[in-house]
Amino acid sequence: MNKHLCKSALSIALCLSWLIPPQFLFGQSARAEFSQIKSYKTGNSGFFPGIFDRFQPRSVPQLVLENSPRMGSLIRDGKLYLSLSDAMALALENNLDVAVQRYIPEFSQTDLLRSQAGQSPRGFSGGMTPGGLTSGALGAGISGSSAGSGVGSAGGITGGGGAVQVGSAGNFDPTLNVNFSFDHVTSPLNTKVVSGIYNVVGKTTAFTASYAQLFSPGTSFSLTLNGQRQSSTQQNLLFNPASVTRLALGVNQPLLNGFGRRNNQRYIIVARNNTEVAENVFRLQVINTIVSIENAYWDLAALQASVRVAEQALAVAQQLHKDNLIRLDVGTMSPLDVTSAESEVAGRTRDLTVAATNLQLQEATLKNMLVKKVGPELDSARIVLTDPMPEPNQTDIPDLGNALTAAMDARLELKQAEINLKNQDISVNFTSDALKPILSVFGFYAGAGLQGTRAESSSGMLNAFSQSFQAEYPQYSTGFSLSIPLRNRTAQADSIRSQLEKNQLLITQQRSRNSISLEVRKAIIGLVQGKAQVEAAHKASSLAREMWEGEKVKLEAGASTSYQVILRERDYTNARYAEVGAMVTYAKAMVEMDRAMGATLDRNSIEYPDALSGKVSKTPTTPFTGRGQKEVQ
Repeated sequence: MNKHLCKSALSIALCLSWLIPPQFLFGQSARAEFSQIKSYKTGNSGFFPGIFDRFQPRSVPQLVLENSPRMGSLIRDGKLYLSLSDAMALALENNLDVAVQRYIPEFSQTDLLRSQAGQSPRGFSGGMTPGGLTSGALGAGISGSSAGSGVGSAGGITGGGGAVQVGSAGNFDPTLNVNFSFDHVTSPLNTKVVSGIYNVVGKTTAFTASYAQLFSPGTSFSLTLNGQRQSSTQQNLLFNPASVTRLALGVNQPLLNGFGRRNNQRYIIVARNNTEVAENVFRLQVINTIVSIENAYWDLAALQASVRVAEQALAVAQQLHKDNLIRLDVGTMSPLDVTSAESEVAGRTRDLTVAATNLQLQEATLKNMLVKKVGPELDSARIVLTDPMPEPNQTDIPDLGNALTAAMDARLELKQAEINLKNQDISVNFTSDALKPILSVFGFYAGAGLQGTRAESSSGMLNAFSQSFQAEYPQYSTGFSLSIPLRNRTAQADSIRSQLEKNQLLITQQRSRNSISLEVRKAIIGLVQGKAQVEAAHKASSLAREMWEGEKVKLEAGASTSYQVILRERDYTNARYAEVGAMVTYAKAMVEMDRAMGATLDRNSIEYPDALSGKVSKTPTTPFTGRGQKEVQ
């Protein structure tokens, strides 16, 4: 008997659960939505892997904390030869900040999968799910609560009807419940009028299977199959043993509050929008990392140039001290001039030590940004930069109007703000619809069956189920349910709050526009100032060199003093330091200009799939490639 009963119930429930197409539940666009969900393979095989995989945990790709092979290919003879393009590629492959944010798009996909079951998204850093969608119920989802079911009065002593109400049931993910039980009970009775005896021994084998599901228009239905095999010692029974069955189907459809795909798919729409937010959050992290890499690269280039300036200044001071010692020996110079030259050597030695240690610190900082972990080989490798700092070019300074237009179109902060406004519009519409009364229509059908059962056969149970399906003993019900909140203050508060939150987002969006406009203007001014500073620094350095060399000639002719030569040499060294500072400031100003306009990724030819996968197939191309460049002399 149990075998036949299980087959009947499971055949219906499994067909409903696994054969209903997604587009029927969520609309025609659902097939594309479902295909967007990343499928993690579990390696399961055997019969019906698609069914059993639903109950198995999905495996995620194994975490790799080793540096990419690119790093090893750039180290030669104990030196790390690094171009700006190579630095960007290493950062995309190894930078840990990028690696952390790489999971954000994955989180958004799990939220999309969760929302398609009817549950609220869990959210992620940067992704906003408006609070109004849950109407104050934190963690709430789309689901029903109850439905008409039960064996009812079929097979009892009397039959009758009564009030019926069929509520909403289930959620977007269908639910199948199965229950089997065996019951043996001995009941003492105070009369034998009904049963014919003073104590009754009953045995009942029962099976129940139920299926419930909610659809995006708000329609829900529940299907319940009940079957019991009853035997009893009481007298006056029509069948003993008896098979009692019941098939019950309930349908509920909201007409006002809770009606329509827009409201019931609100979590799906928000989760789908947030997949774009997740991409933008990751892009912002990549942009910030690339900007940091560029600035760190130019800082290192400036420090290397400063070390060269310090080395050359020390060499000049040492040569002057040596020449002064010779002049002292021949009596053409006083001991005080030798002391001044010696003091200058000490000062230049100090400057070189400071510049060299700052260079080591910056090298360590840049390495830490380019790797997942620093090994002995990389730790001991000195960085050799292959890209010198750029020279100013008039084409670097964009037109203000064009720059503002490009920034408003490309800045990811504004795109995120637009998506957040779309999500908030969903909340405003939902809370507005929630002001309506709750009105729903429902229908209910039940079919009962009653047959005698021989102990050695299960045909009685099958015949009883046949009676249920053929509506031999039917029950039909239909009606409506209306719930009217007389003051409706909760819904009013939620609706007002959603509109206020939208206004707040609009203000925030405008503030972002103003900030971006200011950043673009500052970046252009920075380029203009930087260009002028570099040109002036080049000229000042050239003139300081001429004055220093002329003072040396005068010293050789006896028309000047060693102290005057030291002063001119200091002026020249300071001019060279200023030149280095002006050039790195201009390089950073170009980086800031790209960031302010939202052009960092495009200007460096960085592809989103490469950044997301962490496997750079094509080395980025920087805007500095092929430009006129100048070394600090």
